[in-house]
Amino acid sequence: MDMKPNPVLEKKLNKLAIVLTVIVLLVVVFMRKIHLDFGIDFTFLPPFHTSLNALTAVVLVVAFVYIKNGAIEKHRKAMYTAMVLSALFLLSYVLYHITTPPTLYGGEGFWRYVYFFFLITHVVLAAVILPFILLTFIRAYTGHFERHKKMARWVFPIWLYVAITGPICYLMLYPYY
Repeated sequence: MDMKPNPVLEKKLNKLAIVLTVIVLLVVVFMRKIHLDFGIDFTFLPPFHTSLNALTAVVLVVAFVYIKNGAIEKHRKAMYTAMVLSALFLLSYVLYHITTPPTLYGGEGFWRYVYFFFLITHVVLAAVILPFILLTFIRAYTGHFERHKKMARWVFPIWLYVAITGPICYLMLYPYY
């Protein structure tokens, strides 16, 4: 791609990414303390936001295949799609959790440990990877492709893990909804 790097735009977008990350993390941390009643039953949302997470995982793999095959424009479009799906997931997830009481896992024994392993690693890595997803995206968007590639090599597998473990946690929690 013949795009000249734009460090001024990158700096502005990096600041925006940091602010957005702080806001998202604060909302997610405190969403359990917020309960809003819109008069709508939002219990239909978990399958929706789980589907968004699963679709994100598929799109990330497709984007990976595209870039490995040199299809830069297809890769770019796939990454925009992954970003939109992730944003929609986050909105759906927060809306559900500020309007609906939590569902607790009821399994016991070995499967309880498996569930909490996936849940804890999913939540921690989702929080950690968010700013790096944004910064990796910004590097490509502003034409800093070498720096983008270096970062994407380790951001991609973590983002993919988060996108896959979300639906795994949902499926394990499904009998208790």
